[in-house]
Amino acid sequence: MRSTLLKALSPLALLLAAACASPAAPPAEAPAPPALANPYRVLILGDSISIGYTPFVRQELEGVAEVVRPMRNRAEGASPRPENCEGTNKGVGSIERWLAMEGGPFDVIHFNFGLHDMKRVDPASGRNSNDPLDPHQASPERYQRQLLEITRRLKASGARLVFATTTPVPPGELRPYREPADAVEYNRLALEVMGAEGVEVNDLFGFIEAADPDLQKPADVHFTREGSRALGGAVATAVRALAGTPTP
Repeated sequence: MRSTLLKALSPLALLLAAACASPAAPPAEAPAPPALANPYRVLILGDSISIGYTPFVRQELEGVAEVVRPMRNRAEGASPRPENCEGTNKGVGSIERWLAMEGGPFDVIHFNFGLHDMKRVDPASGRNSNDPLDPHQASPERYQRQLLEITRRLKASGARLVFATTTPVPPGELRPYREPADAVEYNRLALEVMGAEGVEVNDLFGFIEAADPDLQKPADVHFTREGSRALGGAVATAVRALAGTPTP
């Protein structure tokens, strides 16, 4: 049975509840930013999970927003292909390039890093490993540090940000090796960053935990077409909320 992110964060939730019980008056909420004018520009940053759901986000936001994601050419003269943004190791060196895509700037940025950071790699070659004793591509400490750097650089662009929690790692023999508990831990670290930086969160981990298990492929971090469609709908909803545009 998968451990939920909510259970993993229960001690934090208790601390927050205790703080809320204080007689001190809560601070006034900041006014919501004005709704963006249509069409607004959206940048999606993420790994192969986001590659799967981006076409469905475009469908959901057709006529409302221009949805962009990093692309690359596989060979001279070849059609562009979606670029896998991978983990924070790649992200810290690519953010400025991604922000300049198609002329920039962007009104909303929906981003995620995590699945690549937590996979195991061979320490000698740096290649993907199926050995659970090999190290993570980015240790939890390095992941959090690099995610903070990425988040601050994205904030500096002036865009409205929403971070997507990393979707669950299912049980089974995954290649490369990933541990289901790592998704919970890396999400916990990511939420600390987003809380400190005041960034909105799209809880795709919780969304998938509560969804039909058949949306995710067995013993695989990837999703079926219907799973990608469902994720695309959740992403579009989060983007609309951040942009201040109603969901039809």
